[in-house]
Amino acid sequence: MNLGALAVKQELGLLVRKIEKLQAEMTCLVQEQAPNLKGLSPSRAVSARNLLHYLALRRHDLREFQERLAELGLSSLGRTEGYVMGGLGAVLSVLRKLKGGEWRQEEVECTRARGRELLSRNTEVLLGPLPEGRTVRIMVTMPSEAATDCELVKRLLEAGMNCMRINCAHDGEEAWLGMIRNLRLAEKETGLSCKVQMDLAGPKLRTGPIEPGVTVLHVKPERDVYGAVTKQAQIWLTPWNRPEVPPGEADAVVPMPVGWLGGLEVGRKLKFVDTRGEKKVWRVVARVGKCWWAETDEACYVGAGTEIEGGRVSALPPRAQVLMVKSGDVLRLVKGLKLGGENRIGVTLDAIFESVRVGDSVWFDDGKIGGVVMQIRGDEVGVEIHTAKSGGSKLGAEKGINLPDTQLNVAALTDEDLTALDFAKQHADLIAYSFVRTVKDLHLLRDKMGQSQLGVVLKIETREGFENLPELLLEGMSFEGLGVMIARGDLAVECGFERLAEVQEEILWFAEAAHVPVVWATQVLETLAKTGRPSRSEITDAAMGERAECVMLNKGPYVVDAVRMLDDILRRMSGHHEKKSPRMRKLGVATGFGGGDTATS
Repeated sequence: MNLGALAVKQELGLLVRKIEKLQAEMTCLVQEQAPNLKGLSPSRAVSARNLLHYLALRRHDLREFQERLAELGLSSLGRTEGYVMGGLGAVLSVLRKLKGGEWRQEEVECTRARGRELLSRNTEVLLGPLPEGRTVRIMVTMPSEAATDCELVKRLLEAGMNCMRINCAHDGEEAWLGMIRNLRLAEKETGLSCKVQMDLAGPKLRTGPIEPGVTVLHVKPERDVYGAVTKQAQIWLTPWNRPEVPPGEADAVVPMPVGWLGGLEVGRKLKFVDTRGEKKVWRVVARVGKCWWAETDEACYVGAGTEIEGGRVSALPPRAQVLMVKSGDVLRLVKGLKLGGENRIGVTLDAIFESVRVGDSVWFDDGKIGGVVMQIRGDEVGVEIHTAKSGGSKLGAEKGINLPDTQLNVAALTDEDLTALDFAKQHADLIAYSFVRTVKDLHLLRDKMGQSQLGVVLKIETREGFENLPELLLEGMSFEGLGVMIARGDLAVECGFERLAEVQEEILWFAEAAHVPVVWATQVLETLAKTGRPSRSEITDAAMGERAECVMLNKGPYVVDAVRMLDDILRRMSGHHEKKSPRMRKLGVATGFGGGDTATS
């Protein structure tokens, strides 16, 4: 045997021993966790063991090992999440044969085909049958009008919706029932089927109310680029004690005394001095019951108490205020929903004051404003701001707060969630579990679900939930149907925007190892759904959804168009990718190279 052949044989021996060691570690981890797998169905137990195999595998840095396998023309194990032991066994058999031994097929309980079959079956249990022509389901968040507009629901179903998402943070039981009734009617008319998912809102940590400011109405006509008036401003004058909604578009709604309104007539000029001390004139143009329309071609400012031809403007609704927050400021979070102002604001969950520690990160309003806890004094937490716009950022009421470094001592199910869960048991197919962080949260949900066979989607939206994902998957396998939602909006804030790409990759890997379907969520085709025109980057993002089992769309005026486009994108991509694996379909660009057939792919 020459030196080259000897070196190759030694290399093969090293690779064989590496795989055998990995297999031994996998077997050991399964034995350690065996008590936690008791009670699982046979198929779930297969998935649980495969997940444990994957966890054992990912305890190592395998990059050099992968390169050495690839150089031999063998699998680098980069697509074996669904059949870890089977993938290693296949490579091991080839290595042994190359080394000079006899071919011996490794016997495993989860082959590549078995892993794919388990994922496919679990996805169908949770999300319904495979849509014709594509491999990924489409979930759509319902707008409020879906409760009364059956035609809208029907159009969504015909466009490609496979799962109706009802956000329990909005509307109410009557509206939810209307949405589901319209769906069932649309199913009968179209012959299509669709699941219903209800999202439990969970405990929401948000900013409290802010001291309202004085309202001043700015009334102004429309002008062209030269400053000429193209449309006069329309003012709706209505009784202060029983204000009526204007029947058309109004630039200002002004509450006035009833007796004063009774003395008006068409054509009358209403002279007054506005809040800036400037003389202005409105002209009365029409009467509607006890109300009047007036118009003006002058810009003016009107506040409560402004005197208009002997009548005074009544109290105006208070104007929502915001806090201007700059880098270097100390923002004080105070316990309870006290009215905020200046550098103070309340919070909706008192648990923050029991759980937060000095040095913890705090993010506001989807990560637009960030800071660090510098001081804790009883019912007050001082946060030094380090992230804000150069001129300051506006922080309003009811804006989200994220505490990625803090373990909040709060139950994942609120009283409102329990009411919604009771409704879901009767009317829905699956629920989405918000704010899930630990196995304890799953124990709570199982206790509240009782004998219900509802499917459960774990919304991974906190850093703690992400870090505990393997344990959550193993525990969640006792539910009839189980899925994972990548809540990319909150995850980006919790884990850092720069880490979002790798975090969502890891979630996809762990879920596939557990044969659990994934819902790809947050801002998919959002610009299209809201404006009717997609951005270029979100088209690429939507195509990446092919790696999940379901893609979720949020509501918007053009959501039907968004469903149609997503359906088209997913159908096209299914010919090129299946999860991470590229599919070698014929490409028109390649065929047409050199003057050949230029058929499109």
